[in-house]
Amino acid sequence: MGASHFGAHLVQSLRCNRVGLPQNKAMNRDAAHAVCLPSPQGIQVRMPLGTPFSRVEREMGELLAQYQLSSACIFRDFSTHAGDGLQVQLTPEALNAWAPGHDTLALKPRMPVWDLDPNSALKREILVALLASPQSMTFHSVSALMSHMRVRGHIAQAAQKTALAFKTDAAERPYGYWRDGGDEAGFILQPGRCLVDALIAATQPATTGKLYDFSCYRATEYVILLGMAQELKAHHPELLSRLQQLNEVHAVRSSQFHEVYLVEYGSMQTPLPARFHVPGDRLWFRNPDEASSDVTGYEGSWVIYMGGGLFSNFWQRDRPYTLESKAIEIYHWKDGLFADDQGQMQMNESVVDQCVAQTQADAPQRAQVLERMLRMRDPKGVYDQGGCLDTTREYPRCVSPEHCELVLPTVVHGHAIDLSPSGESADQVAQGVGWQAVDFTQQLRKRLA
Repeated sequence: MGASHFGAHLVQSLRCNRVGLPQNKAMNRDAAHAVCLPSPQGIQVRMPLGTPFSRVEREMGELLAQYQLSSACIFRDFSTHAGDGLQVQLTPEALNAWAPGHDTLALKPRMPVWDLDPNSALKREILVALLASPQSMTFHSVSALMSHMRVRGHIAQAAQKTALAFKTDAAERPYGYWRDGGDEAGFILQPGRCLVDALIAATQPATTGKLYDFSCYRATEYVILLGMAQELKAHHPELLSRLQQLNEVHAVRSSQFHEVYLVEYGSMQTPLPARFHVPGDRLWFRNPDEASSDVTGYEGSWVIYMGGGLFSNFWQRDRPYTLESKAIEIYHWKDGLFADDQGQMQMNESVVDQCVAQTQADAPQRAQVLERMLRMRDPKGVYDQGGCLDTTREYPRCVSPEHCELVLPTVVHGHAIDLSPSGESADQVAQGVGWQAVDFTQQLRKRLA
């Protein structure tokens, strides 16, 4: 179905009047807020104070026109206590045709075929997925949205090129770029080496000819950081310089990586639809089998959604996962469980592969396994009737120069100190003013006082 089927106009604007009453009638902010609540779906562009609405609408219209999406979208302006903004989402017709039930895994075959290069086609898929989001994706400008799209594209493309050796009890990096800084610092950059080049060398064997040892969680961190660093190199070099300096003395990783670099959306209370994914998302598949989940590295699996219905497979790059194939593999981890000569529980990947092949070839068995696995996971510590699907996804914080949400920790005597002011999130710190507005020295003195 072509975009022209959704209307002849360049943009269909269905605007909520900011006051909801004729201009000669007074209305308080609470009443206006009730009348003009933004839709909970699609993209929100929250306008800085004094920004002309017409400019934001024009910039958004130009972005949609670039990807031939103008007539497939609805514009609404809104007003809340937090300020004014523009809400953009797919028309009901476009949503039902391209992403029914917010299913974005089949966007590519459902959308009209346009003559776009692979990079532009990926950005279009990212933009349409954001427009189809069941939860509002908020940006502080159209330029911030475009930066976000580029970062997601870099992450998805990096995931497609990444090939690694799966190790949970060992780690290795190319020595020409990295050195082991110990348990506290982690693997840190060799002085003067480019962060982008170092991340590529560690994850893409086309560069070095070697597969380096990673866990799936650490691998996703490198891929995400690479995508962000590539955007900074092209559009925010000052922040890249600071990121480079940080990585020469300390590797932000694990829970700190999540807090510093990522935003999580969805929750156990309001889960994201099982088939809603945006290229560049990081997500987790949980192992619902209690016994095999005790094997280190098999508690679950962290992956990157690469677009086109495919998820990263860092161990066999030429065999990316679908949602179904990933679920079937995790289901059969229970069949690969065995005790070694020391009585330690291990995983026999060959047995898992054999079981997966048998299930894929048996349609009734395949359907039974998927019915068991394609459910939302149980809460932490519970192994009952839940499946392998998580309720949330993660995406990188905005790093555009005008509206940077990334606040890097400062390292003192080898320890990374979170410098976000107490009670404020990183996006509140940096909102609308970029990196320069954060006085790290003053914050550090307060923390150490």
